[in-house]
Amino acid sequence: MFCFAWFGLIIFVCMSLYLTLTIFITEWRTKYRRDMNTRDNEAKSRAVDSLLNFETVKYYNAESYEVNRFNNAIVKYQVSEWKVSASLGLLNQTQNLVIGLGLLAGSLLCAYFVTENKLQVGDFVLFGTYIIQLYTPLNWFGTYYRMIQNSFVDMENMFELFHEEQEVKDVVNASDLRLEAGRIEFENVHFSYIDGKEILQDVSFSVMPGQTLALVGPSGSGKSTIIRLLFRFYDVRGGCIRIDGQDISQVKQASLRAHIGVVPQDTVLFNDTIANNIRYGRTLATDQEVQEAARAADIHDRILSFPDGYNTQVGERGLKLSGGEKQRVAIARTILKGPHIILLDEATSALDTETERNIQASLAKVCAHRTTIVVAHRLSTVVGADQILVLKDGHIVERGRHEELLQKGGVYAGMWLQQQTRDDSESKEHSTEKPQSSKKAS
Repeated sequence: MFCFAWFGLIIFVCMSLYLTLTIFITEWRTKYRRDMNTRDNEAKSRAVDSLLNFETVKYYNAESYEVNRFNNAIVKYQVSEWKVSASLGLLNQTQNLVIGLGLLAGSLLCAYFVTENKLQVGDFVLFGTYIIQLYTPLNWFGTYYRMIQNSFVDMENMFELFHEEQEVKDVVNASDLRLEAGRIEFENVHFSYIDGKEILQDVSFSVMPGQTLALVGPSGSGKSTIIRLLFRFYDVRGGCIRIDGQDISQVKQASLRAHIGVVPQDTVLFNDTIANNIRYGRTLATDQEVQEAARAADIHDRILSFPDGYNTQVGERGLKLSGGEKQRVAIARTILKGPHIILLDEATSALDTETERNIQASLAKVCAHRTTIVVAHRLSTVVGADQILVLKDGHIVERGRHEELLQKGGVYAGMWLQQQTRDDSESKEHSTEKPQSSKKAS
């Protein structure tokens, strides 16, 4: 019995060392796994960022610069990956060393007791069999513990995302928005993206059903913020926003957004067909409904001129289409959605005058008999609005129709005069260029 106690001690020490070192080294090497994941994300982000902004890269002849940045990111990832592999090798060798030392110590002890005639040769073989059988479950433990630990490290970013607090939440027992006419009211609205800097201060206005409200003013005055608040990308810090008398913070976001259509300044298209990009406004729409929406947006004939028609692939972010074509696709999306409220966030500010004029005609069809809020940079596009609000530093400094604001001679009149002067000078330059070019031709 005395000799068996020694064997029990060897097995106990072997198991304890194996488990302790496995847990300790696995915990220690998680920092390398975490760093490898970070470097991998950085390398992928660098590649995607360069590819999405390929035009900017080519504009500034920065291909070699981007290649070097990506290469540096890959090298950092490879260094981290090598540390992970090296630490894994250390763990495996440590585990093998513990098992090997246990087997060696037991074998030497067994040989000693055989020479002392306290054990038989068969006992020596039996001990070797037992220690090898013990190694199998220990090896399973080490393998699966390492795999589970690696999985937890790999999922850390996902867990962090789950713990992120949602900025805009539906209140408990929120009801659906019951849209009746489409009246919009802002009452003493205050909002700031960061504490201490208010973007909107005590903003109040109302838009009657079917009317068009224009928001104008310098950059940073809060025009686009009003659009985002109405679509409820953010909740107000003070005051309230109502649609048909219902506080939008008390209704479900899905029901609110189902009744609102947005045509943004920068239309982003999916790398898909034109038909599917238009159908994004209402995913269950038929091909006939998609084509009717395209006709209303005055892009149907243009689509048919493409070799593949509605099955034409638009490319990454719609790069195969012109700016005007992308805007018309966005308008067709909105028409297909059929919302009661339309939000136009500088939808034509990046287009040339002729394209802008054509798209304005399409927008007029979309907005007819619908409550519309327009954020405009060019004042000539909102002269027919039922009401114009002039924002400055988060305040409404003027309001009224186009003619009324011109008569006041205030901020709006100054902006109008400035834009008209600039447009006149540009037209004069354009007219003087034509005779000179004709003389050169003759």
